[in-house]
Parts: sequence; C-alpha cells; structure tokens
Amino acid sequence: MKRLLFVCVENSCRSQIAEAFARIHGRGELEIYSAGSRPTGKVNPKAIESMREIGYDLSGHDSKSLAEIPAVEYDFVVTMGCGDECPYVRARQREDWNVPDPKNLPPEPFRKIRDEIERKVKDVLRRFT
Repeated sequence: MKRLLFVCVENSCRSQIAEAFARIHGRGELEIYSAGSRPTGKVNPKAIESMREIGYDLSGHDSKSLAEIPAVEYDFVVTMGCGDECPYVRARQREDWNVPDPKNLPPEPFRKIRDEIERKVKDVLRRFT
C-alpha cells in the first residue's frame, strides 16, 4: 500500500484537513498520515468545525510530530508552505503547496482554504493512485 504524508508546522489545521480529505477521497487505498515539525498537540477548533460542516469528524484526530509517524520512505509527501520549518522527510515524490495558514481567519476565508486543500488533495490522488 502506498504511503502519503501531509506536513505543516503545527499539524493542527492545514495538514489535518488534507489528511481528512485524503481519507475521504482515497477510498482506503492508501496509508495516510499528517504530522508537524512543532505540533501544538491539538487540532484547531476552526478546522474541526470547518470539516464538521461537510460531514467529517476531525475531533478524533491528534496533532502529532514527525517522530510519531513511521520512519519510512513515503511515496508522496506534501508540505503546506512551511518552508525551512518543514524538515526533510524521505519520499519518492514531494510537493509544496504554499497554502496560507487559516488558523486566524474568520469562517468564510477559512472555508475557502479548506476547499482549496480539498481540490489539491483530489488532484494528488488522481495523479498518485
């Protein structure tokens, strides 16, 4: 089974949303992970609410560090625009999305970023699976 990893600094918002969409649209065909270089230890409440609006319960997800996920070569790694703060992770393919961090945005701009992440995840899944 192929492994897909989403990385951002805090693993509380963007990478969590991306992981959720990969689980929704990946149809159980992939091992899907998300992690952060400096995780907050909790998922952002706005991310939980934003995903609840579309019927996904993100409240069961945990914000975790890269040290907490398997130390393997991933088939595909996506970073969320964290630049130098995203450490190197072994991967066959990688991509940086440069998605703005929505954590301090009001609901409507937050939803736009959520929807942008969904489009990008769907695109990766089309190319990757």
